[in-house]
Amino acid sequence: MDREIYLDNAATTKPDEKVIEAVARAMRDSYGNPSSLHKKGIEAEGIFRESSEVIAKSLKVKPGEIIFNSGGTESNNSAIIGTALAYKRTGMHIVTTELEHPSVTSVTEYLKQLGFDVTYIAPDNTGRIDPDTLKKAIRPDTTLVSVMTVNNEIGTIQDIASLAKAAKEANPDIRFHTDAVQAYGKLRLTPEKWSVDMMSVSGHKLHGPKGVGFLYMPDTGKTHPYIHGGGQQKNRRSGTENIPGIAGLGAAARLANDGIDEHLKKAADQKRLFLESISDIENVVIQGVSENFSNDRKITEEEIKRSTDTTCYSPYIISVGVKDVKSEVLLHALEEEGIYVSSGSACSSNHPGISRTLTATGSPKEYIDSTIRLSLSRFTTDEEIRITAEAFHKLIPTFRRFVKR
Repeated sequence: MDREIYLDNAATTKPDEKVIEAVARAMRDSYGNPSSLHKKGIEAEGIFRESSEVIAKSLKVKPGEIIFNSGGTESNNSAIIGTALAYKRTGMHIVTTELEHPSVTSVTEYLKQLGFDVTYIAPDNTGRIDPDTLKKAIRPDTTLVSVMTVNNEIGTIQDIASLAKAAKEANPDIRFHTDAVQAYGKLRLTPEKWSVDMMSVSGHKLHGPKGVGFLYMPDTGKTHPYIHGGGQQKNRRSGTENIPGIAGLGAAARLANDGIDEHLKKAADQKRLFLESISDIENVVIQGVSENFSNDRKITEEEIKRSTDTTCYSPYIISVGVKDVKSEVLLHALEEEGIYVSSGSACSSNHPGISRTLTATGSPKEYIDSTIRLSLSRFTTDEEIRITAEAFHKLIPTFRRFVKR
């Protein structure tokens, strides 16, 4: 089939043409080393500075607080490991949640092998972390808290400001980190106002290049550098800077943030359109929203209303459980229709297993094994949403007839 409807944007996004142009221009014309003192080096350093300023403006922080790196995974690793080691003498207790991305949970499991103690906080059935629960988990030896801003599987938005406040009320010296990979460029973020000490972002989630991202981290706290070498970026991330990638990330950040409110409303309207279009299909749930898993249930208007509340859920992520239809089967059937979706986090697709997020939110196994994630972008059209809903109507009854035989 020639048709291509890409709805796996939480895994990665199609680069914007202006981003591609920025990357190509930097590779072709500004190929100098930004540490060099001659004209070509100054040109490259100018790109670095401009992208820093664009990103800093979007977050209302200082350009020097933006550390460029290879993306979200490196940001999470360097923030968590670097902070844990830097404050090791103060304490060896870390608090995080059962909802985090593998680039956080794998790191905390690694730190446990080094003797650190880690507390994983359970969410409620909507995927939210209660500030009081977080506060109670803080101990005198807690040095770091890490909570994801937007869950990559079900789209729940955490109240990061309230969580950071609760953590620092319990211990003012705690460092608070948030993985904002699914949030930056889609929601308005103000880390300094929220008392967030570190924030991770990846370029390829907002129509930028792969292999580049940044960590927001002021100089107010200690950290052990994750990469050692030439002392670039104030010794916080050594290595010759990826100027073409940084140019593309800066362009992507500008494009995303310039129309952020318009894009958010469009995504919310499209999420509503899809959920309303499949609301007559029996035994379908909205993961993180639906609480009733009884037989012959359907998506309700109240569930749709809650799911499209952009203060609580990202409209860019739609996670639906379809009883009696395995997610992998539906995924490949949709692919045959020219529609690309996901059965969960793409970063862990090579190691399939039961979703930690869906288990933590109390979804029954028959829905966990049958959950499809659709993730939108600013390039998604209403027509693509309608076609996808029509494919659900065609495919789900067909597969369910095979189950009943």
